[in-house]
Amino acid sequence: MITIKHIEVFHALMRTGSATAAARSLHVTQPAVSAVLKHMESRLGMQLFARSGGRLVPTPEALALMPDVAGIYGRIEAFERSARDLAGGRLGTLSIAASSPIANGYLAKAVAEFTANNAGIRLTLQSLASPDVLDRVASGEAELGVAYEPVVHSEVETQVLAHNSIACVMRDDHPLAARQEVHISDLAPHALITYLPQALLRPYVDRALSEAGITPDIKVQVGLSITGIALAYHGAGVALVEPQLLMSLPLPGLVARPLLPRLQLKTLLLTHKTLPRSQLLGQFIAHLKQVAGERPS
Repeated sequence: MITIKHIEVFHALMRTGSATAAARSLHVTQPAVSAVLKHMESRLGMQLFARSGGRLVPTPEALALMPDVAGIYGRIEAFERSARDLAGGRLGTLSIAASSPIANGYLAKAVAEFTANNAGIRLTLQSLASPDVLDRVASGEAELGVAYEPVVHSEVETQVLAHNSIACVMRDDHPLAARQEVHISDLAPHALITYLPQALLRPYVDRALSEAGITPDIKVQVGLSITGIALAYHGAGVALVEPQLLMSLPLPGLVARPLLPRLQLKTLLLTHKTLPRSQLLGQFIAHLKQVAGERPS
Protein backbone atom coordinates (compact mmCIF):
# COMPACT_ATOMS: atom_id res chain seq x y z
CA MET A 1 0.00 0.00 0.00
CA ILE A 2 1.30 3.44 -0.95
CA THR A 3 1.25 5.81 2.03
CA ILE A 4 1.50 9.55 2.56
CA LYS A 5 5.16 9.02 3.54
CA HIS A 6 5.84 7.50 0.11
CA ILE A 7 4.14 10.42 -1.63
CA GLU A 8 6.02 12.92 0.54
CA VAL A 9 9.42 11.43 -0.32
CA PHE A 10 8.55 11.11 -4.02
CA HIS A 11 7.44 14.75 -4.14
CA ALA A 12 10.63 15.93 -2.38
CA LEU A 13 12.81 13.94 -4.77
CA MET A 14 11.00 15.33 -7.79
CA ARG A 15 11.52 18.86 -6.46
CA THR A 16 15.17 18.52 -5.46
CA GLY A 17 16.60 15.80 -7.69
CA SER A 18 18.75 14.57 -4.81
CA ALA A 19 18.22 12.18 -1.92
CA THR A 20 20.39 14.38 0.30
CA ALA A 21 18.45 17.57 -0.54
CA ALA A 22 15.12 15.75 -0.18
CA ALA A 23 16.18 14.46 3.23
CA ARG A 24 17.17 17.97 4.30
CA SER A 25 13.80 19.40 3.23
CA LEU A 26 11.94 16.65 5.10
CA HIS A 27 14.16 16.85 8.21
CA VAL A 28 15.10 13.17 7.99
CA THR A 29 18.28 11.28 7.09
CA GLN A 30 19.38 10.47 3.55
CA PRO A 31 19.27 6.69 4.20
CA ALA A 32 15.67 7.07 5.38
CA VAL A 33 14.73 8.74 2.09
CA SER A 34 16.50 6.06 0.08
CA ALA A 35 14.72 3.31 2.04
CA VAL A 36 11.30 4.84 1.46
CA LEU A 37 12.00 5.26 -2.26
CA LYS A 38 13.18 1.65 -2.55
CA HIS A 39 10.03 0.43 -0.77
CA MET A 40 7.81 2.58 -3.00
CA GLU A 41 9.42 1.28 -6.19
CA SER A 42 8.99 -2.26 -4.90
CA ARG A 43 5.32 -1.66 -4.17
CA LEU A 44 4.69 -0.11 -7.57
CA GLY A 45 6.80 -2.65 -9.44
CA MET A 46 8.73 -0.06 -11.43
CA GLN A 47 11.75 2.20 -11.25
CA LEU A 48 11.01 5.87 -10.52
CA PHE A 49 14.48 7.44 -10.65
CA ALA A 50 17.75 6.73 -12.44
CA ARG A 51 21.13 7.98 -11.17
CA SER A 52 23.02 10.31 -13.49
CA GLY A 53 26.00 12.42 -12.46
CA GLY A 54 25.14 12.18 -8.78
CA ARG A 55 21.54 13.21 -9.32
CA LEU A 56 18.26 11.32 -9.42
CA VAL A 57 16.60 11.68 -12.80
CA PRO A 58 12.86 10.91 -12.97
CA THR A 59 11.87 8.07 -15.25
CA PRO A 60 9.00 8.55 -17.73
CA GLU A 61 6.82 6.64 -15.25
CA ALA A 62 7.69 9.11 -12.46
CA LEU A 63 6.90 12.04 -14.73
CA ALA A 64 3.55 10.45 -15.56
CA LEU A 65 2.73 10.15 -11.83
CA MET A 66 3.75 13.71 -10.96
CA PRO A 67 0.47 15.46 -11.96
CA ASP A 68 -1.46 13.24 -9.54
CA VAL A 69 1.06 13.90 -6.79
CA ALA A 70 0.92 17.64 -7.48
CA GLY A 71 -2.87 17.42 -7.19
CA ILE A 72 -2.53 15.74 -3.81
CA TYR A 73 -0.21 18.48 -2.59
CA GLY A 74 -2.58 21.12 -3.94
CA ARG A 75 -5.38 19.64 -1.83
CA ILE A 76 -3.07 19.51 1.21
CA GLU A 77 -2.24 23.18 0.75
CA ALA A 78 -5.94 23.98 0.41
CA PHE A 79 -6.53 22.02 3.62
CA GLU A 80 -3.85 24.08 5.40
CA ARG A 81 -5.39 27.34 4.16
CA SER A 82 -8.82 26.24 5.32
CA ALA A 83 -7.42 25.28 8.72
CA ARG A 84 -5.77 28.69 9.07
CA ASP A 85 -9.00 30.43 8.07
CA LEU A 86 -10.99 28.35 10.55
CA ALA A 87 -8.51 29.15 13.31
CA GLY A 88 -8.72 32.83 12.43
CA GLY A 89 -12.51 32.89 12.24
CA ARG A 90 -12.46 33.66 8.50
CA LEU A 91 -14.16 30.43 7.47
CA GLY A 92 -16.78 28.14 8.93
CA THR A 93 -20.44 27.85 9.81
CA LEU A 94 -22.44 29.22 12.71
CA SER A 95 -25.98 28.31 13.73
CA ILE A 96 -27.98 30.93 15.64
CA ALA A 97 -31.44 30.73 17.19
CA ALA A 98 -33.15 33.87 18.48
CA SER A 99 -36.44 35.19 19.77
CA SER A 100 -38.48 36.61 16.91
CA PRO A 101 -38.21 40.38 17.65
CA ILE A 102 -34.45 40.05 18.12
CA ALA A 103 -33.89 37.82 15.08
CA ASN A 104 -35.81 40.22 12.85
CA GLY A 105 -34.29 43.33 14.41
CA TYR A 106 -30.72 44.19 15.32
CA LEU A 107 -29.57 40.57 15.15
CA ALA A 108 -30.47 40.48 11.45
CA LYS A 109 -28.40 43.65 11.01
CA ALA A 110 -25.45 42.07 12.83
CA VAL A 111 -25.66 38.90 10.71
CA ALA A 112 -25.84 40.90 7.47
CA GLU A 113 -22.80 42.99 8.38
CA PHE A 114 -20.81 40.00 9.61
CA THR A 115 -21.40 37.91 6.48
CA ALA A 116 -20.61 40.90 4.25
CA ASN A 117 -17.24 41.31 5.96
CA ASN A 118 -16.41 37.58 6.10
CA ALA A 119 -17.02 36.06 2.67
CA GLY A 120 -15.96 32.54 3.66
CA ILE A 121 -18.52 31.94 6.39
CA ARG A 122 -22.07 30.63 6.37
CA LEU A 123 -24.68 31.38 9.05
CA THR A 124 -28.11 30.01 9.77
CA LEU A 125 -30.60 32.13 11.74
CA GLN A 126 -33.79 30.69 13.17
CA SER A 127 -36.57 32.93 14.51
CA LEU A 128 -38.27 31.15 17.41
CA ALA A 129 -40.05 31.62 20.72
CA SER A 130 -37.61 32.06 23.63
CA PRO A 131 -38.26 28.57 25.13
CA ASP A 132 -37.51 27.02 21.73
CA VAL A 133 -34.29 29.02 21.50
CA LEU A 134 -33.23 27.52 24.83
CA ASP A 135 -34.02 24.01 23.59
CA ARG A 136 -31.94 24.50 20.43
CA VAL A 137 -28.89 25.59 22.41
CA ALA A 138 -29.30 22.88 25.08
CA SER A 139 -29.49 20.17 22.39
CA GLY A 140 -26.50 21.54 20.47
CA GLU A 141 -28.57 22.33 17.39
CA ALA A 142 -27.65 26.01 17.72
CA GLU A 143 -24.20 27.21 18.75
CA LEU A 144 -25.62 30.56 19.90
CA GLY A 145 -29.00 31.61 21.22
CA VAL A 146 -30.35 35.10 21.84
CA ALA A 147 -33.49 35.26 23.97
CA TYR A 148 -35.34 37.19 26.62
CA GLU A 149 -35.05 36.31 30.28
CA PRO A 150 -35.79 34.20 32.23
CA VAL A 151 -33.58 31.36 31.00
CA VAL A 152 -32.78 28.44 33.29
CA HIS A 153 -31.17 25.21 32.08
CA SER A 154 -28.39 23.11 33.58
CA GLU A 155 -26.62 22.74 30.21
CA VAL A 156 -26.81 26.39 29.16
CA GLU A 157 -24.93 29.42 30.41
CA THR A 158 -26.02 33.00 29.83
CA GLN A 159 -24.65 36.50 29.72
CA VAL A 160 -26.52 39.77 29.36
CA LEU A 161 -26.44 41.23 25.86
CA ALA A 162 -28.81 44.19 26.29
CA HIS A 163 -31.48 45.73 28.47
CA ASN A 164 -34.87 46.24 26.86
CA SER A 165 -38.21 47.74 27.78
CA ILE A 166 -41.76 47.10 26.64
CA ALA A 167 -43.07 50.26 24.99
CA CYS A 168 -46.22 51.76 23.47
CA VAL A 169 -46.34 51.39 19.70
CA MET A 170 -49.07 53.38 17.97
CA ARG A 171 -50.00 55.41 14.93
CA ASP A 172 -48.53 58.89 14.86
CA ASP A 173 -52.05 60.36 14.84
CA HIS A 174 -53.03 58.59 18.07
CA PRO A 175 -53.76 60.98 20.99
CA LEU A 176 -50.87 59.52 23.02
CA ALA A 177 -48.34 59.87 20.19
CA ALA A 178 -47.74 63.55 20.98
CA ARG A 179 -46.19 62.62 24.35
CA GLN A 180 -42.51 61.86 24.76
CA GLU A 181 -43.36 59.22 27.37
CA VAL A 182 -46.59 57.47 28.26
CA HIS A 183 -47.53 56.66 31.85
CA ILE A 184 -49.29 53.37 32.20
CA SER A 185 -52.28 55.08 33.84
CA ASP A 186 -52.79 57.05 30.60
CA LEU A 187 -53.67 53.80 28.83
CA ALA A 188 -56.93 53.26 30.74
CA PRO A 189 -59.32 54.71 28.12
CA HIS A 190 -57.54 53.29 25.08
CA ALA A 191 -57.80 50.04 23.16
CA LEU A 192 -54.72 47.88 23.77
CA ILE A 193 -52.88 45.16 21.92
CA THR A 194 -50.47 42.93 23.78
CA TYR A 195 -49.19 39.39 24.12
CA LEU A 196 -51.17 36.20 24.65
CA PRO A 197 -51.42 35.07 28.29
CA GLN A 198 -48.96 32.23 27.68
CA ALA A 199 -46.37 34.48 26.02
CA LEU A 200 -43.10 35.01 27.86
CA LEU A 201 -43.48 38.81 28.07
CA ARG A 202 -47.16 38.95 29.04
CA PRO A 203 -46.51 38.80 32.82
CA TYR A 204 -44.53 42.05 32.59
CA VAL A 205 -47.59 43.79 31.10
CA ASP A 206 -50.12 42.23 33.48
CA ARG A 207 -48.06 43.12 36.54
CA ALA A 208 -47.68 46.76 35.51
CA LEU A 209 -51.37 47.16 34.71
CA SER A 210 -52.35 45.52 37.99
CA GLU A 211 -50.01 47.72 40.04
CA ALA A 212 -51.48 50.80 38.34
CA GLY A 213 -55.01 49.65 39.22
CA ILE A 214 -56.08 49.57 35.56
CA THR A 215 -58.67 47.28 34.08
CA PRO A 216 -57.27 47.22 30.55
CA ASP A 217 -59.30 47.21 27.35
CA ILE A 218 -57.26 44.56 25.56
CA LYS A 219 -58.77 44.27 22.11
CA VAL A 220 -56.28 41.89 20.52
CA GLN A 221 -53.77 39.41 21.94
CA VAL A 222 -50.84 38.27 19.82
CA GLY A 223 -48.04 35.74 19.92
CA LEU A 224 -45.36 37.91 18.30
CA SER A 225 -44.28 41.52 18.65
CA ILE A 226 -44.39 42.01 14.89
CA THR A 227 -48.08 41.10 14.84
CA GLY A 228 -48.84 43.67 17.53
CA ILE A 229 -46.85 46.30 15.61
CA ALA A 230 -48.78 45.50 12.42
CA LEU A 231 -52.10 45.76 14.25
CA ALA A 232 -51.10 49.15 15.68
CA TYR A 233 -50.16 50.28 12.18
CA HIS A 234 -53.68 49.42 11.00
CA GLY A 235 -55.25 51.33 13.87
CA ALA A 236 -56.35 48.50 16.18
CA GLY A 237 -54.99 50.29 19.24
CA VAL A 238 -51.83 50.85 21.28
CA ALA A 239 -49.49 47.85 21.17
CA LEU A 240 -47.65 47.08 24.41
CA VAL A 241 -44.75 45.14 22.91
CA GLU A 242 -40.96 45.03 22.76
CA PRO A 243 -40.28 47.73 20.10
CA GLN A 244 -36.79 46.88 18.81
CA LEU A 245 -38.17 45.49 15.56
CA LEU A 246 -39.75 48.87 14.85
CA MET A 247 -36.44 50.54 15.71
CA SER A 248 -34.68 48.36 13.14
CA LEU A 249 -37.36 48.58 10.45
CA PRO A 250 -39.19 51.90 10.86
CA LEU A 251 -42.71 52.06 9.48
CA PRO A 252 -43.85 55.51 8.30
CA GLY A 253 -46.79 56.67 10.37
CA LEU A 254 -45.91 54.48 13.37
CA VAL A 255 -44.11 55.59 16.55
CA ALA A 256 -42.86 53.98 19.76
CA ARG A 257 -43.02 55.80 23.09
CA PRO A 258 -41.37 54.70 26.35
CA LEU A 259 -43.78 53.39 28.95
CA LEU A 260 -43.59 54.56 32.57
CA PRO A 261 -42.84 52.96 34.90
CA ARG A 262 -40.33 51.05 32.79
CA LEU A 263 -41.15 47.42 32.07
CA GLN A 264 -37.55 46.30 31.79
CA LEU A 265 -36.25 42.93 30.68
CA LYS A 266 -32.88 41.53 29.69
CA THR A 267 -31.79 40.03 26.40
CA LEU A 268 -29.43 37.13 27.01
CA LEU A 269 -26.77 35.33 25.02
CA LEU A 270 -27.11 31.57 25.39
CA THR A 271 -24.27 29.10 24.85
CA HIS A 272 -23.81 25.46 25.79
CA LYS A 273 -21.73 24.95 28.92
CA THR A 274 -19.65 22.01 27.72
CA LEU A 275 -19.68 21.87 23.91
CA PRO A 276 -16.57 23.32 22.21
CA ARG A 277 -16.88 26.84 20.80
CA SER A 278 -15.46 27.97 17.49
CA GLN A 279 -13.30 31.01 16.90
CA LEU A 280 -16.11 32.21 14.66
CA LEU A 281 -18.56 32.24 17.55
CA GLY A 282 -16.36 34.52 19.63
CA GLN A 283 -15.91 36.94 16.74
CA PHE A 284 -19.62 37.07 16.00
CA ILE A 285 -20.55 37.66 19.65
CA ALA A 286 -18.12 40.59 19.77
CA HIS A 287 -19.73 42.07 16.66
CA LEU A 288 -23.26 41.48 17.97
CA LYS A 289 -22.44 43.26 21.22
CA GLN A 290 -21.23 46.24 19.23
CA VAL A 291 -24.42 46.35 17.13
CA ALA A 292 -26.63 45.92 20.22
CA GLY A 293 -24.83 48.82 21.87
CA GLU A 294 -25.62 51.06 18.90
CA ARG A 295 -29.40 50.58 19.15
CA PRO A 296 -31.59 53.65 19.71
CA SER A 297 -32.51 53.97 23.38
